[in-house]
Amino acid sequence: MPPLTPELATKVLTSKGMEVFHFLAALIEWSESELNDVKSLCIQAYKYASHLPRSIASALFILPKTHAGNESTLPMVVLTQELLLHAERCMRHEDVVAKILLAGLNRTFD
Repeated sequence: MPPLTPELATKVLTSKGMEVFHFLAALIEWSESELNDVKSLCIQAYKYASHLPRSIASALFILPKTHAGNESTLPMVVLTQELLLHAERCMRHEDVVAKILLAGLNRTFD
């Protein structure tokens, strides 16, 4: 089987590789260093998928398209999305979970 094109390999990485992180993101308490490690691994994977050497600047995968980057899906973006979705699901019903979430948010803003 011939190797995937960079475009197809990146799509596979984004859809399948980041799918695993989507599932785990809100379930695990991540430290900053762990998120940085996952980010580094993601960037390495994007470089590999694009058939680029590991030594190429990582900014290409971090910067938005408006600044000549690839705007790759990175762990902090996924984590933020998942936490917001989780909070939204918790707030759908006026129950104990919603009260606990609101109390935590109030403590954060005080």
